[in-house]
Amino acid sequence: MLVLMFLLLELISYNVCQAHLAKCRLQGPHRPLHTYHQPGEFLIGGIVSHGAFFSSPATLTEEPPPALPEELVVVPKVYQHIVALAFAVKEINKDPHILPNITLGFQLYDSYYNARSTYLATLLLLSKVEKLVPNYIWDVENNLAGVIGGLDSEISFYVATLLDIYKIPQLIYGSAPVMNDKIPGLPFYQMAAPEALQYEGILSLLLHFRWTWIGVIAMDNDNGERFVQTISPMFTKSGVCIAFLQRIPSFRFVSEITGMLQQGATISHKILSSKANVIVANGESYSMASFKWLPYLSEHDDMANNVKSKVWISTAQIEFASFVFQRNWDSGIFNGAIAFEIHFRNPPGFHQYVVHRNPSGIDGDGFIRDFWQQAFGCVFPDITSDKVEGNICTGEEKLESLPGSFFETSMTGHSYSIHSAVYAVAHVLHTMSTSRFRHRRMAYGGRGKNQNQQFWQLHHFLRSISFNNTAGDVVFINQNGEAASSLDIVNWIIFPNQSLHRVSVGRIDPQAPPDQSFILDEDAITWHSWFNQVKYQFFYEKDWRQHLRGQRIGVAIGTKISSRDEKLVDNELKNMNDCHKCPDKDYPSKNRDACLPKDTSFLSYEEPLGISLACCSLSLSLITALVLGTFIKHHDTPIVIANNRNLTYTLLISLLLCFLCALLFIGQPEKVTCLLRQTAFGIIFSTAVSCVLAKTFMVVLAFMATKPESRMRKWVGKGLGHSILLSCSIVQVGICTVWLVTSPPYPHMDMQSVTEEIILECNEGSVTMFYCVLIYMSCLATVSFVVAFFARKLPDSFNEAKFITFSMLVFCSVWLSFIPSYLSTKGKYMVAVEIFSILASGVGLLGCIFAPKCYIIILRPELNNREQLIRKKN
Repeated sequence: MLVLMFLLLELISYNVCQAHLAKCRLQGPHRPLHTYHQPGEFLIGGIVSHGAFFSSPATLTEEPPPALPEELVVVPKVYQHIVALAFAVKEINKDPHILPNITLGFQLYDSYYNARSTYLATLLLLSKVEKLVPNYIWDVENNLAGVIGGLDSEISFYVATLLDIYKIPQLIYGSAPVMNDKIPGLPFYQMAAPEALQYEGILSLLLHFRWTWIGVIAMDNDNGERFVQTISPMFTKSGVCIAFLQRIPSFRFVSEITGMLQQGATISHKILSSKANVIVANGESYSMASFKWLPYLSEHDDMANNVKSKVWISTAQIEFASFVFQRNWDSGIFNGAIAFEIHFRNPPGFHQYVVHRNPSGIDGDGFIRDFWQQAFGCVFPDITSDKVEGNICTGEEKLESLPGSFFETSMTGHSYSIHSAVYAVAHVLHTMSTSRFRHRRMAYGGRGKNQNQQFWQLHHFLRSISFNNTAGDVVFINQNGEAASSLDIVNWIIFPNQSLHRVSVGRIDPQAPPDQSFILDEDAITWHSWFNQVKYQFFYEKDWRQHLRGQRIGVAIGTKISSRDEKLVDNELKNMNDCHKCPDKDYPSKNRDACLPKDTSFLSYEEPLGISLACCSLSLSLITALVLGTFIKHHDTPIVIANNRNLTYTLLISLLLCFLCALLFIGQPEKVTCLLRQTAFGIIFSTAVSCVLAKTFMVVLAFMATKPESRMRKWVGKGLGHSILLSCSIVQVGICTVWLVTSPPYPHMDMQSVTEEIILECNEGSVTMFYCVLIYMSCLATVSFVVAFFARKLPDSFNEAKFITFSMLVFCSVWLSFIPSYLSTKGKYMVAVEIFSILASGVGLLGCIFAPKCYIIILRPELNNREQLIRKKN
């Protein structure tokens, strides 16, 4: 949808310029102001989030003006991500053991934190030419092997929607995008630890310190909503109550600043006035800069001081970063914070590479000048201007002198993920060059079009890549596209001069034994000075438990029990939802004072609906068997011979199996039945429809062959019908085989869809493959219907084409009505809908095609003779 919006904006701009040709002339999208290019035979693309433009929104009445450098606000800390990628490429090109005699290059663009710029940057990577021409390859040596980025989930999602078209791998070094039903899966690889790991780590940390009364801050976007929906039941189940939940909005335009400040003041007051002294903060990479507004937006001085009593816990996506206008802002409120960060180590030579970087010694880096000017608060002299305002940049400024919120010379977690991502692409390219694909010109033999078309094969190797990086860590990407990474628990120590010192106080390692997966050194933590004044304690009073119906309540950090505190907590709890949550297998009673067990639900043979469907299935199977027996008994009669008896027998056997396969859907789902349900149904029905298609083509070819000097006579015969049947059936068998190998169905307990029931069902595994089975079967039926419809008036002895037309009409009608019915039902009724569709479509084929023939064979045998056949033809 966002891609269409981007293209729509360009179309509107074009139409406006055509209408006002004297006022504007369309030159194409304005190129990004910042890019960093290093040529190479294999190219790694990069989408970074270095800065953002805060300007007025477009009016769509004229061509959007180009972005102005003075509207750019840089996040200086992100520049290290650019340096990390350049450093990794440099080290790989020096290594004789990885891609020998091959130069690895890169092309970086800035996303500017918005969709339009991100899509443009991605298209520029794909066009590989100075002018935006998608699908046009200009430099054959710049083959885009993969793209690294973006930093935030929304930016990664925008990039993924375009790269999915070209099947180019995307390695994400930040949080993963939120998927939805419209886009079930995109080919990206997450180099950071899965978010579920840090959710478990945060809960373990809270329970370790017995912090059961907390506040939660999240960004007001899809990623923030996913965070809230995930931790709320998890924390509540473990006895951790959420005192307040605040969503932080984001803004993009200057006109929104006033509203943002007013809304921020309200949010700030709610956060700072709460008695909950532990804040769990989740957000994007730039969120820490937004949180720094809290004490400045407060309208009360006592509230501004109260912020110092908060203990902050931040998630791994948040960087300790500042905007340039926050240069002199006090960050002391975060002193003593505990942060979850992506595990990293400093690769050899990285520190020296960073500190020796300066604007005059780097070619192709279009980011460094703006970074340098805004980070150091100076300007470079402009040769076109005589007057320079502000301090002059000499280029000799020291990066080590910048505060930790602006830049760090040691590697951070996100930079480490970028470093690993670059090496992962290089190792995959190296592996492909020495594998069996070498004989297919993937590697270094050819540099042409064929090479670029083979990069989709990188996905096969990326899902099993494992190597040791230069820092000594093992990098492994599993079949789900996730790097097996751990998280460090870090204590932030912020000094008065705003310098930052990180102290590792623990680790979360999913690969370690269960008793060692969460490690915390409490003595290594340096708390905020306020926090050190009072020993943190939690009190559990029997009379409070009784008063609050057995709830286990923790008093805020550093407070003592008093009548005021007791009354405050009591009032807050009365306004809260009950913290006790029923287990998944139970549901709350009507008065919400007890948990009742849920009933299990599935379509069984013991209920009327299941018995009725099973009886219909067996009855129709018996009827089909009788029809088959009738045709076998009269196999030498003209009506059986004229309609290709081999295809007729195959069709009847397929229909018999179709009716019987409906029984697989009845009963408690088991592993075997779940594997066989949809695949057996798809293969058997496709075979039946393939028989109908073969019979239809045989009717048409038989008529065409009767014309004088027709070349179709050589095609008429049993071999053609058998070939159509075999080839069409094999395709469906292949689809089902891929389904079972990649993501097979499995038994599943759905505890959420229905409040009072646990639905036992078969999870399809891959919904995409299920719809592929249905779509292919529908295509076969549609082709059969169309061919039979145009052939229905051909002189046919027993109206075979007309019967097939009616049968396919019934078949298509049933399955067209199946999809909305299937999607609108739940549990056993959804299964019943599919069984009914199977039986109804089978009855349509059996009745329309074979009922007239059985009538002639059994009741009008005088019509079943050769003379009648010849007379009808004449």
